[in-house]
Amino acid sequence: MNYLGLALACVLPTVALADPDPSDWTSVLDEARGQTVYWNAWGGSTATNDFIAWVGDRVAEDYGVTLEHVKLSDTADAVTRVLTEKQAGQDDDGAIDMIWINGSNFAAMKDAGLLFGPFAESLPNWAYVDTDGKTVQTDFTVPVEGYESPWAMAQVVFMYDTADMAPLGDMNALLDWAATHPGRFTYPQPPDFLGTTFLKQALVDLTDDTSVLSQPATDETYAEVTEPLWLWLDELTPNLWRQGQAYPQTGPAQLQLIADGEVDLAISFSPGEASTAIANGQLPDTVRTFVLDKGTIGNASFVAIPYNSGAKAGAMVVADFLMSPEAQARAQDPNVLGYGTVLDMAKLSDDERAVFDDLDLGVATLTPAELGTVQAEPHPSWMTRIADDWQLRFGNQ
Repeated sequence: MNYLGLALACVLPTVALADPDPSDWTSVLDEARGQTVYWNAWGGSTATNDFIAWVGDRVAEDYGVTLEHVKLSDTADAVTRVLTEKQAGQDDDGAIDMIWINGSNFAAMKDAGLLFGPFAESLPNWAYVDTDGKTVQTDFTVPVEGYESPWAMAQVVFMYDTADMAPLGDMNALLDWAATHPGRFTYPQPPDFLGTTFLKQALVDLTDDTSVLSQPATDETYAEVTEPLWLWLDELTPNLWRQGQAYPQTGPAQLQLIADGEVDLAISFSPGEASTAIANGQLPDTVRTFVLDKGTIGNASFVAIPYNSGAKAGAMVVADFLMSPEAQARAQDPNVLGYGTVLDMAKLSDDERAVFDDLDLGVATLTPAELGTVQAEPHPSWMTRIADDWQLRFGNQ
């Protein structure tokens, strides 16, 4: 290069590479090979961490993609990181390539233009997804529109020790049981996602007409609809473990309280978690699960790709693999995770379907019929306000 060419190379701006086209999968695979994908995902469960490590091994073996699990305690931290990068003008090669996300975090990123896409419905394994029977195209009432890709289904269940209690039909029955068995129940402390899920589940069960929860909360509707929740919590809290003066920080910590015999009842967002914990020796084999008479909240877990990821092709490869029959069957195995699948069994081959049919879902896992009605997630605005109010009312006791 002559002197002039060298000088121009030093002063001309670098031209950013065009984003990969999800519909040109061959090109995506070519671009992905050699990329490192930094997946920011909750890191509070050994079983989940082990599954993500297995995913990393598989995408490295088949696609030449390196997967690094960045363990989060709060997904909002990743959202804040991407927003900070955008405000600083870092529109390329950001620190985060993929996020395990849903609910208010997804809504916030989508509204702020922080997501790459649409990509999800162009992924090859989207063809297997159950778009009719699973909530995979809306997220807490917010249309997904291809900006995140589903990889697991969840539904609230309550884990209980049959040696000490029987199933409960609704939240008022739980309140009565807690009053006669003080200290034997607790829930993770909000803003832990499982703790906020418990608050949402209580709100849904205590609300006669839940259609209002599908709309954004206003000052008027919020005050009226949440009043029964606060009255209920005022009665429940003194009868919680440690009189509501302390809470387990995470779902696994809550599970440990059952294992240690300190509580008899716990909430889970995975119908197979109890069976998995029994299989792993974490819970006694007398533990089972139940749902409420009106049903319980269900939703999908998704992955999304930030707009400034430097490994969008690699992230799409990982997202696609997560929807593969191989990964979905492994995730549903209670000896691994016990997560619900996002796939439609009718869309699979006989051999692929046989893998799911042969799974022993475990002694504590309810059948789809026993799981009953799936209640819709409230609009994200409800949860944001409820979590803040809970902190003011109960978090500083």
